[in-house]
Amino acid sequence: MKENKFFGIAFVAVLLLSFIFVATQIPGAHSYPKNLPIGLVLEDEGNMGQTFVETIQKNSQATKEAPFKWVVLKNEQEMKEKLTNQELYGAIYIPKDFSEKYASFQTPTPTSAMLKIYINQGKNANVATMVTQALSTMVEKMNDNVSAQLLAVSEKNNMPLNANQARTYSTPIQNEIVTVHETGKLGNAPLSFFQPIWISSLVSAILLWFTGRNRKFNSALEQLKFRGLQALMAIIIGLFGGYLLTWYSTWILDYEFANFNHVALFLSLTCATFILLILAITTWIQFASLPIFILLMFFGLPLLQIAPEMMPSFYADWIYPWLPFRFMFEGLKDILFFNGELWGTAAVTLCWIAVISILGLLLSLVKRSSYKEDDTSAGITTVMREEEV
Repeated sequence: MKENKFFGIAFVAVLLLSFIFVATQIPGAHSYPKNLPIGLVLEDEGNMGQTFVETIQKNSQATKEAPFKWVVLKNEQEMKEKLTNQELYGAIYIPKDFSEKYASFQTPTPTSAMLKIYINQGKNANVATMVTQALSTMVEKMNDNVSAQLLAVSEKNNMPLNANQARTYSTPIQNEIVTVHETGKLGNAPLSFFQPIWISSLVSAILLWFTGRNRKFNSALEQLKFRGLQALMAIIIGLFGGYLLTWYSTWILDYEFANFNHVALFLSLTCATFILLILAITTWIQFASLPIFILLMFFGLPLLQIAPEMMPSFYADWIYPWLPFRFMFEGLKDILFFNGELWGTAAVTLCWIAVISILGLLLSLVKRSSYKEDDTSAGITTVMREEEV
């Protein structure tokens, strides 16, 4: 009869696992653009440039949840700085001669008005594609409206058009798409590193935890030294794993990095931090930590592919900010697509997580140790031993 209980357990397992794995898809299934920051630079001092900007802003406010949040900037240089700082997903730049060229439509030799659309591909490749299509469509619609107005005026005035006028009136506003911080062949690199480094860190941390699970200590100092050794081994394993994973990616995935050592050192820092974090938590709550870290991986992976502005508010406010591996994702994007610097905000945050994890590991000896008095002929000897898990 005892064996029959597994029939019921199988149903419960299907019920729980199917719910969990469907729930992990919620962010992707309910993602939509909302208030994506897009720069808007108007260097033109004429009326048409201002009218163009006002039309863009008015159209964006027509819907309840606007896909874009327009950030008005002073000049092109400020816009480029914000793109580099990953504050914008894209931008529209209206040059100084926009109104002047627009006025030429009324002359025999008109010239199309030009503007630039900047796309910040490195910030999020998927969002970059969407922003490119949306901004291009927006400009095309305005272009069609202007074209229709010009042709209507010409028809009303019975004004014949020469070849140059006909060509310009068909596309009075032209746009140039400028892609900055291009991802190239490394577009999927930050995401492809996630599972290998997280699973490797999880397994390494559990094995390190097992080394001290039933170990007996003769003093608090001895146990403290052992915890220090565990932390040191986590750092060494992290260094080894970071370089190995980077080399694997160049060998198996054909990735080419501008600076191999920067990528390898950052992944080493990430791996060591994850091992220390998992080891510290497991030391405190033991086997109960395993489901947490496994579920964290399945819930976190979909979130790394979505821009925070496209997540449901619950995930954006309460889940995403607490994911430790988002710092790996952001740090790698900085190194691969932006400034190329190893020591950035993400690296500093990972170091703090590592330091706090080491302190948690060292402090765990207070909770996990007990003393047993043993009467001997020499007196009372205090023996310290670690509680069995």
